[in-house]
Amino acid sequence: MEDATMAQPLVTDDLWAAVEPLIPKRPPRPKGGRPPVDDRQALTGILFVLKTGIPWEYLPPEMGCGSGMTCWRRLRDWQVAGVWDGLHRLLLNRLRGADQLDWSRAVVDSASLRAVGGAKKPARTRPTGGKKARSTTSWRMRRAFRSLFD
Repeated sequence: MEDATMAQPLVTDDLWAAVEPLIPKRPPRPKGGRPPVDDRQALTGILFVLKTGIPWEYLPPEMGCGSGMTCWRRLRDWQVAGVWDGLHRLLLNRLRGADQLDWSRAVVDSASLRAVGGAKKPARTRPTGGKKARSTTSWRMRRAFRSLFD
């Protein structure tokens, strides 16, 4: 019999320790209602969808991450709150501290940096399209055609 091993968790304790302080606290719900999905479980669902590429609505309920829509909303809310930017900065700082960043492979393009001076406006080009041609249908033909339907 083969050695059965458990799958590794998507959100390790180390990752959760880095992400948890960045997640905004939810305000209390005075009217009650269904308790929200745990943030760590929601992060697990988000990472599962992003890693596998499955549609949000196909997130397996057996994972205990809530519905795909719940995870998608949490992803959206955390984006607005700056969680992902904060995590990115945190990971870059850790890599820099461990001397693990190789800046020789870094790429900057115009999508991420604004051109301060900008380009000069190009000279005006003359239109290249031709002028409208006269109709090839004569006025007699049009009159005859109209008389068929009157």
